Amino acid sequence: MRLFLSRMSATSQCPPRKPMSKIMWSLLGSFLGIYLVALIGKTLQFDALTNLFLIGSLGATAVLIYGAPLAEFSQPRNLVGGHLFSAMVGVTVAKFLTADLMLASALAVSLSIAVMHLTRTLHPPGGATALIAVIGGESIHQLGYYYVISPVLFGSLIMLLVGLLVNNLSRNPKRHYPVYWW
Repeated sequence: MRLFLSRMSATSQCPPRKPMSKIMWSLLGSFLGIYLVALIGKTLQFDALTNLFLIGSLGATAVLIYGAPLAEFSQPRNLVGGHLFSAMVGVTVAKFLTADLMLASALAVSLSIAVMHLTRTLHPPGGATALIAVIGGESIHQLGYYYVISPVLFGSLIMLLVGLLVNNLSRNPKRHYPVYWW
């Protein structure tokens, strides 16, 4: 037990704060990405009160692609593939395991992680995308597999396009996007 607890001791110090320029690029990218997803979603919906392009997991995606654009989790393959595979898993679990919400939630998240690992598309917000398919309520459940297209595919593609634009506007040669496509 002592050995186990000793593994939880810190081995290093907290890294320094990022430079203000990086913070400002992250702020700009995340604002534009989320705003455009919401705006385009509102514009294309027949019911102005519903904004189906905007789901919570895109907030976490914004942190990755605008705050850490060079990270493996942030690359286009991971961003789009992670969300798509996770959405498919989440919808499938939601359709076939309706009796137990807790079991369905745990299964959707854990299976989506396994599928993302197998497909080399690990994108942490994908776990939330799968979970939203299960716990998102009747409006999400009514979408069925259309949830994979809208909001997931459309939302992630809009975030990707903004990521390409904003992350490459900087004159800093260390800030570019993507590191790889496929």
